[in-house]
Amino acid sequence: MSTQPPTYVLVSGPEEVMAERGVASVVTLVREQEADAEVVRLYAGSYTPGDLGVHASPSLFGGWTVIVVHDLDEADDALLDDVMALLAAPADGVTLIVRHKSGNRGKRVLDALRKAGARVIEAKAIKSEGDKLGFVMGEFQTGRRRIERDAALALVHAVGKDVRELAGACEQLIRDTTGSVGVEKVETYYGERVETTGFKVAEAALAGNEPEAMRLLRHAMTGGLDPVPIVAVLAMQLRQVGRVGAAGRASSGTVAKDLGIAPWQVDQARRVAQGWDGHRLGRAIQAVAAADVEVKGGLRTGTTVARSPEYAVERAVMTICRERRS
Repeated sequence: MSTQPPTYVLVSGPEEVMAERGVASVVTLVREQEADAEVVRLYAGSYTPGDLGVHASPSLFGGWTVIVVHDLDEADDALLDDVMALLAAPADGVTLIVRHKSGNRGKRVLDALRKAGARVIEAKAIKSEGDKLGFVMGEFQTGRRRIERDAALALVHAVGKDVRELAGACEQLIRDTTGSVGVEKVETYYGERVETTGFKVAEAALAGNEPEAMRLLRHAMTGGLDPVPIVAVLAMQLRQVGRVGAAGRASSGTVAKDLGIAPWQVDQARRVAQGWDGHRLGRAIQAVAAADVEVKGGLRTGTTVARSPEYAVERAVMTICRERRS
């Protein structure tokens, strides 16, 4: 026996990609039960008083209607009053989806929706590198595929300025590749964007190749890459060398399992670690930690003001190169 489509749905949060998916998932659910359901979209910016009631009225021909009210957080009183009226007197054969990005505007409607048992779909902001990394990992998990953490981070650095573009990149890799997705596959598809990011800079710096590291770094920053992800990758790569170096001479598979990384990453870190000792690695990590403070706004102590982010990351890269060669 079929289940009646949901009556009320609240899509809450500022992330448009997730909100669009939420709305689409409800429309799909409704059409699985009511194949000919009509979708009506109303926008706060162009709303005419009474429109909601007109579209919610029973049709002479029957059928189900999905009404999507966009931008309730920008709605005038007329739209808010019309939504409240529909909640007070639910219409048969109607699913109401309300889209609210943020803020207190329309709070009485949100409270009424929740009180009426509305299904709530969260569309939380995806802004930080950690948010985007989690988004990529989730996309691959949903697609029943595996992506290595370093590869996911490389993808974020390559196309992560826009969540919609990032989602498209995940879709392409899931569709066009097989097996586990590593950094190499990301570079194959997005090499022009990845080749001068933090991974290549870190590779050259940890090898002590200062001219190449500085060339890559300056090219990346000239191209608009923010210093923050470069410092993050430098820190991650240095920590990985330290962790692998401290793990002993067990097999790559054993160390990888213990540290939660891939065997090839263990082998790579071991090759890099051959040119380092604990003291020099520690000084390099300290230099990157100092750069991390500066690229994120710096510290002000008395009359001392942090230098520019670009200078901070350049100084960290030079320190890593020189510690490696010392």
